Amino acid sequence: MNNTNPELLVVGAGSAGFSAAITAAETGASVVIAGNGTIGGTCVNVGCVPSKTLIRAMEVIQNGNEASRFEGVEGAARVVDWQALVRQKQQLVDDLRKAKYTDLLPQYPNISLVSGTAKFTGNSATEMLVADELFHPQKVIITTGSSPALPPINGIQAIDVLDSTQALEMTSLPESLLVIGGGVIGCELGQMFARAGVRVTICCRSRLLPGTDPLVSQLLADQFRKEGITVCEGVGYQEILQEGSVVKLSCKTEEGLQIIESERVLAASGRKPNIRSLHLEKAGIEVNAEGGIKTNSYMQTTNNDVYAAGDVTGADMFVYMAAYGAKLAARNALKGNAGAYSNKTMPSVVFTDPQFAAVGLTEAQAVAEGIDVETSTVSLDQIPRFITSRKTQGFIKLVAETGSKRILGATVLAPEAGDSIQTIAVALKAGFTSVELGDMLFPYLTAVEGLKLAAQGFSKDVSKLSCCAG
Repeated sequence: MNNTNPELLVVGAGSAGFSAAITAAETGASVVIAGNGTIGGTCVNVGCVPSKTLIRAMEVIQNGNEASRFEGVEGAARVVDWQALVRQKQQLVDDLRKAKYTDLLPQYPNISLVSGTAKFTGNSATEMLVADELFHPQKVIITTGSSPALPPINGIQAIDVLDSTQALEMTSLPESLLVIGGGVIGCELGQMFARAGVRVTICCRSRLLPGTDPLVSQLLADQFRKEGITVCEGVGYQEILQEGSVVKLSCKTEEGLQIIESERVLAASGRKPNIRSLHLEKAGIEVNAEGGIKTNSYMQTTNNDVYAAGDVTGADMFVYMAAYGAKLAARNALKGNAGAYSNKTMPSVVFTDPQFAAVGLTEAQAVAEGIDVETSTVSLDQIPRFITSRKTQGFIKLVAETGSKRILGATVLAPEAGDSIQTIAVALKAGFTSVELGDMLFPYLTAVEGLKLAAQGFSKDVSKLSCCAG
């Protein structure tokens, strides 16, 4: 294979990049991956894998602490050996990176990996300089991902602020932590560190998980406060500064100006696409309103020979959506635009406790689209699985079109909600009605049985049903 003239050059060696490269290689195409940094990208190295393993560890400890308070159950609160957890986390990361990335490459002889920053030269539609070598691929797919973004607060550039990557690499815990941002990262890591014994304050401009149903924000904030987390919603940031060993954030609240003090600060206010070093303008590639690479439904950029997928597009920043988009991009780049990207059945999960999961349209989104809807909401204290496990903080809400009763979406706040939401994703794909979902058989004493109850809730009072949802 001529490395400098491949059929496909994939820029980025993370989840999306490997998805594109493997998809192309399976067709027999010659592929070069240009990777800059640690192979495997965000998810396996500094994102999903390390965060979720630490979150699960803290959940186990939290459940042990709660169990010790039940009458007749012996035991005391467990002590967190944070350094040991971080070592175990890193070993898992190293093992998965090796198994799912490094060790895969030899199995695809038509894929080559080169290291270095890649940028367009402008000499042709696809010519790129990687390190000191010029490449002339037939097609290019950009999968360079995203990076943590600092919130626009006066003085923050002068503060030693943690991002999510640095927070997960701390080998010792601070006494207090201010989390700026109430989105996915802020909620997940804020609760995790609080359960590790850190005094946590979460501040956000609107509410926790602002794009969700308002009841999610309310119940999640209630749960956080029960665990000792200070939640400040609807604040206006004024200034942040360092005074000795203390960081002070000035912000406007309903009660007036408030000063929040903390030992460390975690910026969790979002991520920005990695496009700075690519020199997109030289290839005629435009940027969208989110600061990512503009693509059409086929993942094609404004340069017909260049495609993009994953976080670098600024949309649907989930690793499975990145892999899905990259697979489409590879097929379309090599075989012609045939597969269109769709996020209509895209499930999303936030690994708080309880977990949040959703798919399809919320009630507000459906109304905004002019759809006449009806909803059914069932609290967890009506679902046998959660009654028996004494985990009743949360709810399941279904949205259906009035008249046709076609299911449009679901919101779930419950333990392991991510494992239940796929049922609704399948129902959306199949065009199920609430009646059809309510008539399906679900195993008793499972979390997913709550979806049957919610479906029945469109026409019945589920509190009047006996076991097994009828």
